[in-house]
Amino acid sequence: MKNKVDPLKTQSYDYLLPKELIASQAVFPAHSAKLLVYNRSTNTIIHSTYKHLLDFLPKNISVFLNDTKVIKARIFGQKDTGGKVELFFNKALFMNQFLVMIKGKVNINSLIYFKNNLKAKVIELKKDGSRIVEFFQNDNKLDFSSLVQILDTIGHIPLPHYMNREDNKEDEKNYQTLFAKKFGAVAAPTASLHFTKELLQNLKNTHKVNFLTLHVGAGTFKPVVTNNILEHNIHSEYFEIGTTTKKAIDKADKILAVGTTVTRTIEYYARTNKIQGECDLFLNTANKPIKVNYLLTNFHLPKSTLIMLIASFIGLDKTLEIYELAVKEKYRFFSYGDGMLIL
Repeated sequence: MKNKVDPLKTQSYDYLLPKELIASQAVFPAHSAKLLVYNRSTNTIIHSTYKHLLDFLPKNISVFLNDTKVIKARIFGQKDTGGKVELFFNKALFMNQFLVMIKGKVNINSLIYFKNNLKAKVIELKKDGSRIVEFFQNDNKLDFSSLVQILDTIGHIPLPHYMNREDNKEDEKNYQTLFAKKFGAVAAPTASLHFTKELLQNLKNTHKVNFLTLHVGAGTFKPVVTNNILEHNIHSEYFEIGTTTKKAIDKADKILAVGTTVTRTIEYYARTNKIQGECDLFLNTANKPIKVNYLLTNFHLPKSTLIMLIASFIGLDKTLEIYELAVKEKYRFFSYGDGMLIL
């Protein structure tokens, strides 16, 4: 791994990853996934599995999980001119308009037809390639909840591109957390995919467990392309923190965030005192966590804001060292892959 380890240079966050270490399938049972445990106070690393997670967690900590639910965001249709189109739902906007990506050329006022009498009308073409559309069924304009019900019938689970395969029936279960509750994500909060019912119940028996919501957007996979990471314009994602969870954050002595989405949400709240809205917080070595103490997370894409978030906890040098070790020990990477616990 030959990096110029300047933590403000995007290139410093690149690393070599053999393709065979990119996980394209979930492991079963989920808690059999490998877990790399890094303790900052002792600077030690232990190789374990999620089944033994509770053996490593400090006792008096509060645990926070993301209860977002993945939408079947990919749908296939036809333009009014007859051409085939793939539409990828990204997020709901105001006034029952929606941000989407469309494979296939469309113009403003173009109509796209899908199964179940679903129709999309293109309202705006954005410079970044995304589109704003309205959805109709039998000429009735749809709100978000009505649209999600239709997508759940005709849509496909939006597996990340690096899995390099089409979704199947098993992904409907495997790419959703046990506690997924509120539809809105187009990618799973992957650190939580490792929980089995037994592991989750044991966690609840031993620790204070709380839930918040951040709807993971497609921007989570977007690589940083600026040379200096601080020039990156990070994506925003909708979040909600309920009253009970807000109190739990305020009262917590030590916090374990399960996943980068939970981390960003809590840290955004800690900085703004907002409990609802769009989170656009970019954690990095120049903007470190001020509220979250511990992190449970997967291994992330090179040059992504997520690996930069890891460096905000443990520094760039240690991040690269751990990732190199994970490659050497043949950990599985990305959404269906193994994980690490930072203590």
